[in-house]
Amino acid sequence: MTGGEADGRIALPARRGGPPLRQVGLRVAIALAVLLATTLIVYLDRSGYHDNAHERLSFLDAAYYATVTLSTTGYGDITPVSDGARLANILVITPLRVVFLIILVGTTLEVLAERTRRQWRIGRWRSSVRDHAVIVGYGTKGRSAVQTLLGQGVPKERIVVVDPQRRVVEQATRDGLVGVVGDATRTDTLLSAEVPRAAQVVVATERDDTAVLVALTVRQLNRAATLVAAVREDENAPLLRQSGVDVVVTSSSSAGRLLGMSMLSPNAGGLMEDLLTYGRGLNVVERPVTRAEAGQSPRACPDLVVAVVRGRRRLDFADPEAAVLQPTDRVITIQRSNPSS
Repeated sequence: MTGGEADGRIALPARRGGPPLRQVGLRVAIALAVLLATTLIVYLDRSGYHDNAHERLSFLDAAYYATVTLSTTGYGDITPVSDGARLANILVITPLRVVFLIILVGTTLEVLAERTRRQWRIGRWRSSVRDHAVIVGYGTKGRSAVQTLLGQGVPKERIVVVDPQRRVVEQATRDGLVGVVGDATRTDTLLSAEVPRAAQVVVATERDDTAVLVALTVRQLNRAATLVAAVREDENAPLLRQSGVDVVVTSSSSAGRLLGMSMLSPNAGGLMEDLLTYGRGLNVVERPVTRAEAGQSPRACPDLVVAVVRGRRRLDFADPEAAVLQPTDRVITIQRSNPSS
């Protein structure tokens, strides 16, 4: 994989000013308007021009003269002979020629500058991105994962979306994210997303077999990143765990359990949906223990502590080992979305 091929996969969030093609289209429209205006000026004063091939200028002849004049070709077969036509060439057509040339040259320079600027932005992004989150798949699951990360305070610059469909990646860039177009089961695609330097990877593909292949490829490139994957069927969860996935979420069975809970207890089902939807009512948040909380009981925390993370172990709030918080612990708490409101 060459550097140019890798850069072609990466789509950075667009800056103000609109897409380059729209800007080029606008300049072409202005150039055509200048050409049409020059044609009309010459045609309305056609009696002041001499054509070596015809006695009188037709509209086509006027358009031809405007084209060769604005492009500074000047074959000399059609020339202004009257004072009015020559004065119009000096005061009107010559400034239009200058505008026409500025548009053409400016458009060429803008395209070259945009390409150079894009390469510079990609190079700068590559050199600075690290400890970021990679979201493989920007469907319903992937977009929800991004919204949760943003709600947790992760900046958009630290989120990279990988999807095989260009239109999906374009939507991600419109949302302010960096996107990579390509098959995430291929190493070169994940290298374009800088997976070896990522801190978290979320696999939210549509197919379970694709999720397994993506997980295996991610683990080949990055052994330390937190890897989370979603599957539809429970029977595929063990394959993902064997592939090195830290957390496997089974979407179909999780939805079924939520449906059953809601049927037996609508309030409990509503509460679980509230906890799963970040920014609506209650949120589940993992945070480090503060200095004031170290040495205290989890019940002394201002938030409702439901679990304590100690090293690689997760201790239930009722576990005797979690009775006293240590400075290196992390707590999983339930917080209100807007405590100040």
